[in-house]
Amino acid sequence: MLSWGVPKTFAERLTHAQHTSGSLVCVGLDPDSAKLPQDLGKTGTPLYAFNRRIVDATFDIAAAYKPQIAFYSAVGAEEELVSSIRYIRERAPDALVILDAKRGDIGNTAEAYAREAFERYDADAVTVNPYMGADSVRPFLARPDRGALLLCRTSNSGAKDFQDLQVDGLPLYRHVARHAACQWNPHGNLMLVVGATVPREMAELRTAHPTVPFLVPGIGAQGGDLEATLAAGLDAQGAGLLISASRSIIYAGGSAPASIRAAAAELHGAINLGRNKS
Repeated sequence: MLSWGVPKTFAERLTHAQHTSGSLVCVGLDPDSAKLPQDLGKTGTPLYAFNRRIVDATFDIAAAYKPQIAFYSAVGAEEELVSSIRYIRERAPDALVILDAKRGDIGNTAEAYAREAFERYDADAVTVNPYMGADSVRPFLARPDRGALLLCRTSNSGAKDFQDLQVDGLPLYRHVARHAACQWNPHGNLMLVVGATVPREMAELRTAHPTVPFLVPGIGAQGGDLEATLAAGLDAQGAGLLISASRSIIYAGGSAPASIRAAAAELHGAINLGRNKS
């Protein structure tokens, strides 16, 4: 337990999750129904059973879990997502739950999306698309104990179509980061999504925003460079990152529990080795 006792704010909970796990690993819970082990199809709740397997294998390794809502809603399995998050709370009570929903709307619709994430699903944070501006983001940041993760410079190849566009001498993603850090973050409960596939851009963002934490997709199946990511993104305390991996962990070795654990442990070990070198 950290010196302040039970964490209250999202920032405290993030630090607590990283401290108690000794980890920067975020495990993505993206259960593609077509890829699930056949034995789980007999359970009646195969996505929930799959997630239990993953959490049981990684509960002491992961600082966070990130379920992608599309894999559940596409097959009408929202209640399996609810059950999965409840199980994370039981099995890994210090880990954060990030709902990967990439919401982005205004007014009462944004407020409804925030209630969905934080009340229906009991997520600690939710990914948000800032394209519509401040009023599409603020409802997700209104509660100091919950957080929002803004898409900033993402890991996909098409990100450059808009995110790299020059606006007043800076790429658009730098403007997103500046607004986020300087205008939208009074509770300190905002993170930026910055891909492992763009370490140069990550380094620029870290220099400009030394205390803002990053969620980092792109390690594993997308081919991001872990060593370059750590060099570019770690903060002065050797933290400031949640490094997310999904397919490379949850489908390792045919999704056998031992293989899932080994893949998560390998990433965890590689991250900590890199942190010690930095």
